[in-house]
Amino acid sequence: MKVNSPRAEDEFDPYFVAIGASGSEGLSDLRDLLEALPASLRAIVLVVLHRPSDRISHLRQVLACRSKLPVTIPDEDQEFRVGVCYIGEPAAHLSLAARSRVHLIEGAHNKHRNETVDLLFASVAAHARTRAIGVVLRGALSDGSRGFAAIHLAGGITMVLGARGTAARGMPSNATGYNGPIDFTGSIDAIAAEIVRRVAITAQRNLGDPAQFASRA
Repeated sequence: MKVNSPRAEDEFDPYFVAIGASGSEGLSDLRDLLEALPASLRAIVLVVLHRPSDRISHLRQVLACRSKLPVTIPDEDQEFRVGVCYIGEPAAHLSLAARSRVHLIEGAHNKHRNETVDLLFASVAAHARTRAIGVVLRGALSDGSRGFAAIHLAGGITMVLGARGTAARGMPSNATGYNGPIDFTGSIDAIAAEIVRRVAITAQRNLGDPAQFASRA
């Protein structure tokens, strides 16, 4: 059963947009999606792409060339900031800890190579709850499917790449078929627009009631 009753503090927490992909197609999707998201997005973006743990990665530079949001590699226990895109290192996998903190999961020797999207999604489900948005882009295998189920059960939002309501093959279709309905299926541009819409609705609702902010002062 989907949990739809948020904690009181969830009403003010930012959205965490967790994005998973794999392979060259997934990398292309990531670059397109980050280019489509506006610099003004009032959310925290977390990105995972499958990479060998024993090779030097230039993912940050590759994504930064197209992203309107700054792309950074955080340190352990650093606080995530709104309006920034975060990635991990190949052997230090990105996840969310309590109080919007970074937790890097050790992954030397490809320990979690085909589970890194699930690791991220599960952590976002646990700590962001109704402020979790999970996005599965192209890639092989089924990484992300279990984490998607966790986001759904926590009351978050799930999105997959697809066309005319049908998920793309590989990771998107596997996530769709794993456990329950997906909230949104569409193109890169459509996913970006839906993320912006969801985040903006919440921001407008919170800004529209100054008394709520006064009560937290």
